[in-house]
Amino acid sequence: QTMKTIITIVLSVCVFMWVVSRPYAEPPTVTASWYGKESAGITANGERFDGTGLTAAMYEWQGKLIPFNSLVKVTLGPKSVIVRINDRGPNKRLGRAIDLSRQAFAQICDPAAGLCKPKLEIIRFGK
Repeated sequence: QTMKTIITIVLSVCVFMWVVSRPYAEPPTVTASWYGKESAGITANGERFDGTGLTAAMYEWQGKLIPFNSLVKVTLGPKSVIVRINDRGPNKRLGRAIDLSRQAFAQICDPAAGLCKPKLEIIRFGK
């Protein structure tokens, strides 16, 4: 009985140490673009597009539909911005995961670049 207890404790400690020593999964890098006044009009959720707002167009992430009003943290190096999803897109054939408003894009990258490779994190799913 004592030997069984010792083996159970040793195995538990080994499993615990293995779990603790594993690195946290890094969010994958994606391609992001921005859209501005040339896209002026009504967004997919019925709002008037505002290029100065911290909003974005996104359809799905890791196989899940992203509801409108979800909050997504977009991080590029030390800079990040939290955007609200209020539109659908971007064009998946172009290999982009998210289209940011010009204002949101400018907070993490120079809009003249057109594209950047940030990491995305879903902060809150919309309703």
